[in-house]
Amino acid sequence: MILVENFIICANNILWSYVLIGILVGLGLWFSLRTKFVQIRMLGEMLSLVKEGIGVEHGQEAVSSFQAFCVSTASRVGVGNIAGIAIAIASGGPGAIFWMWIIAILGSATGFVESTLAQIYKIPTHGNGYRGGPAYYIKNALGSDFFSTVFAILISITFGLIFNSVQANTITVSLQTAFGFDRLTVGIILAIFTALSIFGGITRIAKIAEWMVPIMAGIYLLTALIITLMNLPLLPGVIKLIVSSAFNTNAAVGGGLGAAIMTGVKRGLFSNEAGMGSVPNAAATAFVTHPVKQGLVQALGVFVDTLLVCSATAFIILLSTSYKMTNLTGIELAQQSLASHVGPWAPSLLALLICLFAFSSIVGNYYYGEINIAFLNSNPKILTIFRICVVAMVLFGSVAKVALVWDMADLFMALMALTNLVSISLLAKFAYLALDDYIKQKRAGIASPTFYSSILPTQKGIYAWNKDK
Repeated sequence: MILVENFIICANNILWSYVLIGILVGLGLWFSLRTKFVQIRMLGEMLSLVKEGIGVEHGQEAVSSFQAFCVSTASRVGVGNIAGIAIAIASGGPGAIFWMWIIAILGSATGFVESTLAQIYKIPTHGNGYRGGPAYYIKNALGSDFFSTVFAILISITFGLIFNSVQANTITVSLQTAFGFDRLTVGIILAIFTALSIFGGITRIAKIAEWMVPIMAGIYLLTALIITLMNLPLLPGVIKLIVSSAFNTNAAVGGGLGAAIMTGVKRGLFSNEAGMGSVPNAAATAFVTHPVKQGLVQALGVFVDTLLVCSATAFIILLSTSYKMTNLTGIELAQQSLASHVGPWAPSLLALLICLFAFSSIVGNYYYGEINIAFLNSNPKILTIFRICVVAMVLFGSVAKVALVWDMADLFMALMALTNLVSISLLAKFAYLALDDYIKQKRAGIASPTFYSSILPTQKGIYAWNKDK
């Protein structure tokens, strides 16, 4: 067992510290240049499209653009946005936040490409719904049954089972620490709520996420805003500290400029999931008139995750003096920083917020699993078995020590990401053509562009779009 653990740790160090970071940064930069920084020049369009999808219904099994956005946000906005940012500051210094911002800007272009491709190659389901994601475009567009199956298995295990056990563990530990609640009792309650959520299918999950994510993120961002306003005179100094530390070889707490860059890049990539192949599964389910619409909406999701939620945590920490305490890191640093602003009841507030973040991640993670289980086997009995396994893993994670499980999840996610990144690099040209078509229609005065697949040089793998008008 020790040999297996050492192998997993070594593999993760190589993949996450060198291979994946190089590929993700390189592709993010390339996609940004190739789309002429679509994530910046079309930011206003992104905001309009998110607003456009609020409260829209398209059918019994259909998911609106806003609901798909909320589901993906529910999955990637989790406890890592709190504890992970605290770890980044403790190990890489304040400058890590600057590099986290940079990677979010680059990663947003990657998010646009993969989500646009997921929309182009989605498949229709009953009730006016859709399914799609990397497994679907790897099989239908690239023609690889093997790698599409590998991806579907990896994401189903990683997100649907392993990550959910970790999220459940975080909930029970935080409530036990803050209120002394019994972990098994909390785990049983959590398993029941999980079952009620996931046995209702994709549309129920989308509706849960639609109201839960805005409340969850809103409470946290409002807390951070209040703290920032309370310390407004200190804010320019904090921003200056972040920027100067990003380039100052002596400023980073965790070992200089290299530590600041590496920590910030890794934290940003882990948090916003751009290029990982998870978000496209939610993006594909949305009912939109043009693939680029959802590509832009999901690109905005990267900004929401990193530039808003992660930055909120960073400001809470850096506006206190707790980050200078070398013995504090992770959730302890976040709790101490919050306590310095609002008082000793901060751990209880943070515990409740963590519960919201973690439960929303459970729901979002399962969503990805369901889509890929349907890809592997359409038998309803298989999906029921998977749902039972998810609930069981939530209960298991509530009482277990999950260090090894987390390391295994990181390895599975790295392999999943590599499979997706190779695929989107091969298919990106179709996302560029779709973007050009969308912009052309907007310039022609068409308020809501409509996609026809005839603009693409090949119709291979396209099942949900009309070829011609």
